[in-house]
Amino acid sequence: MAISPGFLTDWPWKKLGSFKYIILSPWAIHTIYGLATKEKSEIDYLNITIIPFLLWRALHNQIWISFSRHRTAKGNNRIVDKSIEFEQVDRETNWDDQILLNGLLFYIFNTTLDRASKLPIWRTEGIIMTILLHAGPVEYLYYWLHRALHHHYLYSRYHSHHHSSIVTEPISSVIHPFAEHIAYFLLFAIPMLTTVVTNTASMACIFGYITYIDLMNNMGHCNFELIPEWLFSIFPPLKYLMYTPSFHSLHHTQFRTNYSLFMPIYDYIYGTMDKSTDDLYETSLRKKEDFPDVVHLTHLTTPQSIFHLQIGFASFASKPYNSKWYKWLMWPITWWSVVLNLICGCSFIVERNSFEKLRLQSWAIPIHNVQYLVKWQKQAINGLIEEAILEAEARGVKVLSLGLLNQAKELNRNGAIYIEKHPHLNIKVVDGSSLVVAIVLNSIPEGTTEVVFRGKLSKVAYSIVGALCQKGIQVSALYENEYEELKLAAKSQSKMVLSKIYSQKIWLVGDELTEEEQMRAPKGTLFIPFSKFPPKKARNDAVYQYTPAMMAPPSLENLHSCENWLPRKVMSAWRIAGIVHALEGWNMNECGETLFDIDKIWQASLKHGFRPLMFST
Repeated sequence: MAISPGFLTDWPWKKLGSFKYIILSPWAIHTIYGLATKEKSEIDYLNITIIPFLLWRALHNQIWISFSRHRTAKGNNRIVDKSIEFEQVDRETNWDDQILLNGLLFYIFNTTLDRASKLPIWRTEGIIMTILLHAGPVEYLYYWLHRALHHHYLYSRYHSHHHSSIVTEPISSVIHPFAEHIAYFLLFAIPMLTTVVTNTASMACIFGYITYIDLMNNMGHCNFELIPEWLFSIFPPLKYLMYTPSFHSLHHTQFRTNYSLFMPIYDYIYGTMDKSTDDLYETSLRKKEDFPDVVHLTHLTTPQSIFHLQIGFASFASKPYNSKWYKWLMWPITWWSVVLNLICGCSFIVERNSFEKLRLQSWAIPIHNVQYLVKWQKQAINGLIEEAILEAEARGVKVLSLGLLNQAKELNRNGAIYIEKHPHLNIKVVDGSSLVVAIVLNSIPEGTTEVVFRGKLSKVAYSIVGALCQKGIQVSALYENEYEELKLAAKSQSKMVLSKIYSQKIWLVGDELTEEEQMRAPKGTLFIPFSKFPPKKARNDAVYQYTPAMMAPPSLENLHSCENWLPRKVMSAWRIAGIVHALEGWNMNECGETLFDIDKIWQASLKHGFRPLMFST
């Protein structure tokens, strides 16, 4: 919000929430009715194309969002090297409001102005007029409107909302109070209404002009420089006619300079051009790609999970992963993302962070959960992981942590095969098992004397059981085969029992836990997962903790997306393990059957500011 919100700050349909799109339904229904009942010669094709054009605008913006986040994560040509927080993401989730407003006004003008209906596809004179009117009145009036908005009275009530974003994203361009958008629409309507009144308007003219505005807005706020120097060398006057991302970025960091819309000429004329504009432009163009110290290598979970990555949908990524019915409506995009993943077939950067002196990145390989279960996919998946490790080695990465199924024992023996194949690697590969064990052990309530252990057996499972038995806590297995295997790992075998009585209220659970088994637990049972994936909840009268994770320190920067199903500002044990490994400078791998000292890694995590989760779900 603005510092002191003024009149018409909120959008009229704010209270509708996600149902705000219903405001266009009467117009859409009217269009469909007219299409079904009118003769072909009477059909207004402009009216029919309004909804597809609005969808195109949303897609156009989303392409810029994903492209910008990917490029700024890589680091090359990045302009402002600061972090984005959840507060900014939440503030900018209503970026589609201006698309709805434009759609509503299009319908109103189309049905009330005869000259605004049944427009031809192309009229050259109208396009020339639009260009001239934008370069003249629109750019000039915008410059002075923008300067007026920086006056204390208007700035505190309206424009400060936009300037809350110091580090901009493409959609930051349209994050304004409702009243400000009305002023902008009236301004941008000058070329469109003029062409309509003079009978020179066309669909290409109207839709092309708005697409141009979207393109320049998104480009100016993308936070990486992409305009090449040779463009200004070929045509030097272009520097007065087209701004660059670094030009407008200075306006968000300096506030009192670079007021122009898309044409810097007015800043040159009125002396408001920032003196560092050219230097920042050149510096940003020459900025190299980041070379991280730590990489966390994860993968996609479901086809829909592509939307929940930081380079996906910002509003989805800022919340824990869930599968909602409306996401199935996006199946065409989901399908194409799967196809592109199969074609690309290599890891990609999804997130960057910084902590203390470390530069952190998260990479993902384009593989889904179900593919890890297919035997003939095993070689291809291992190939992708190996390529990522070798690429990280070439970039000088110190530690690479394996997330989710990238460290499955059945796939690569907890990462051991890569170390055996490349024994001279400088990079350290970490599977995070020791921190997982430490988190699970420290999640058990004090005073607990007995627990039920149920789940797929692994080195984590054996280590947890051994530690519990050594502490004098009785561990109950539900099945004889599990009991026999766990008893071998128990350091005090008298504390390992086979139980058919389900009175224990602390259950340590992993993969292969069934809903039927959950129903046997008494009311109020606490389920503590030691697995990478959360159990499917079958009880409403029980408490389910998150998979092994910890709260991130406040000093960990640029953390504005959720890691899979975990809440905000929470990181998985496997990801944290790699960070702590690098911070401590441990010169060893943690993969295969290797485990670190459990208490040592727990204390190291606490020392660096990671905190236990004090809540569950």
